[in-house]
Amino acid sequence: MQSKDIKVDNSLNTTTYKTGKTFDWRNYIVYFAFVGVLIYFSIMLFDDGFLTSNNMLNIARQSAMITIMAVAMTFVISTGEIDLSVGSITALSALTAALALQAGYGLIGGLVVGLATGLVIGLVNGLLITKVSIPSFLVTLGMMGIVKGLAMWITDTAPVPIVDSTFNYVFGSGDIGPIPILLIWTLIVAVIGHILLRKTPFGRQTLATGGNENAAKFSGIKTGKVKLLVFIGTGLMAGFAGILYAGRMHAGRFTFGEGDELSVIAAVILGGTALSGGVGTVIGTVVGSLMMGVINNGLIIMGLDVSQQQIVRGLIIIIAVAFGRKTLKK
Repeated sequence: MQSKDIKVDNSLNTTTYKTGKTFDWRNYIVYFAFVGVLIYFSIMLFDDGFLTSNNMLNIARQSAMITIMAVAMTFVISTGEIDLSVGSITALSALTAALALQAGYGLIGGLVVGLATGLVIGLVNGLLITKVSIPSFLVTLGMMGIVKGLAMWITDTAPVPIVDSTFNYVFGSGDIGPIPILLIWTLIVAVIGHILLRKTPFGRQTLATGGNENAAKFSGIKTGKVKLLVFIGTGLMAGFAGILYAGRMHAGRFTFGEGDELSVIAAVILGGTALSGGVGTVIGTVVGSLMMGVINNGLIIMGLDVSQQQIVRGLIIIIAVAFGRKTLKK
């Protein structure tokens, strides 16, 4: 009994360390970087309306879907895994929700079908990773192609318009006063994600699984179940992001979410979550996502084209990962 108590205490101590209660620069550097980027673009683009309230709210709208997926991705990366299929799940979920609305199932039907699409794909990803023991990189890379192909096939690449004004208002283009409804959905998901990661046993188990999976197993944590749940969660949130894309654009399109997996991963790593697992922060992820949004918005106002924005985004990912590795060595 005494030996068992010691193991439990050691597990708890490890978890306390991994949850970030000790000082770690990765938990704070993103905030300084965000302020620095904001100041830079504010000075450079002051005369171009960068700091106007309309532009700030536009950044919030543009970042909403990335942020929602990034919150869920924080859990996946915290377990030491990765999900490359979120962008394609977003497109397929937007299309299935639009098709459900077109078939007359109404707002609730569209929501349920879109979420179910993401949940099922996330479940399949999780089962292949935990039960068949295929690396998450390979599973989700393959799933990215499969789901993308399905999204193109089921509508023959044609967009599916959404004429349900209530759906469009609630899940995309609406505002409550001056506040975009997309920002409200983002805050709801971020608060739930933060509480789940920091204040619940599941969050501690997620970090423990990524920190040392064998030690977590010896402590009684069902690491396979934890990984399965985080992939289901990522699929579900990618599905929800697809619904928000559809509501904002008043249609479902197979191009939604294209390349979003890179932005999502960049936001998570920039926010301070360790790519190797064991360390995660939802608040940092949200700030990282907003910083990506500010950078993209600033580059657009500067007149950079899409190819140049892709180059900058790739550089940001490399710098973020390199900094994270350097900090881990310290």
